[in-house]
Amino acid sequence: GVSNYYNKLKLVLLEKQLPFREEVVYPWQRDTYWDDSPLGKIPFLRTEFGGLSESQVILEYLEDAYPRHPLLPADAFERARCRELMQHLELNGEWVARRLYKQAFFGGQVSAETQDEVRNRLPLGLRAVAARARFAPYALGDAFTAADCAAICHLMMIQLATQAVFGEDLVQQHLPEAVDYLAQMASRPSVARMLADREQALLAFQALGVPYDG
Repeated sequence: GVSNYYNKLKLVLLEKQLPFREEVVYPWQRDTYWDDSPLGKIPFLRTEFGGLSESQVILEYLEDAYPRHPLLPADAFERARCRELMQHLELNGEWVARRLYKQAFFGGQVSAETQDEVRNRLPLGLRAVAARARFAPYALGDAFTAADCAAICHLMMIQLATQAVFGEDLVQQHLPEAVDYLAQMASRPSVARMLADREQALLAFQALGVPYDG
């Protein structure tokens, strides 16, 4: 999939060793999956009980329904820390950088005002991530967790987007320890598969020549 939220869940499924089937859908096909995703957002999960949308909801469901190979820490406070880091990665990092994607990946243009806003706000989010992440060797320390599934996908996109639009890597500038972390994680089997599949999906989407609407 192209979506980093989709790929976050793909890593969860692969790490939990759960069987799953992928289906290619596009935003303009929303009429075919309203029942699974009430706002027509991707990703969504079809289960024997019905559809689920929102990546964090799906992640929590998979943890509850399939407790083998857990990706959330057993300790209550550490679980909260894991969720906190994912929130910072998504709300204060990826959602800020997302405003660049139209220009970074899909041939559009982003206004100078938007670029300035991202350049000013994104370092704050990355500093929040730095305050909670360890990257030693994983996002929260010794064990691979759901925070890694989020960090790998979102930080990679922030790197690519800021390099494409600004000509500089804001992750390297404001979260330098994550650069080696991402390089190391790229060789993990689940991550290597996700990255290869993402590249093919992105090329296929770009070939359609459809304007990106965020």
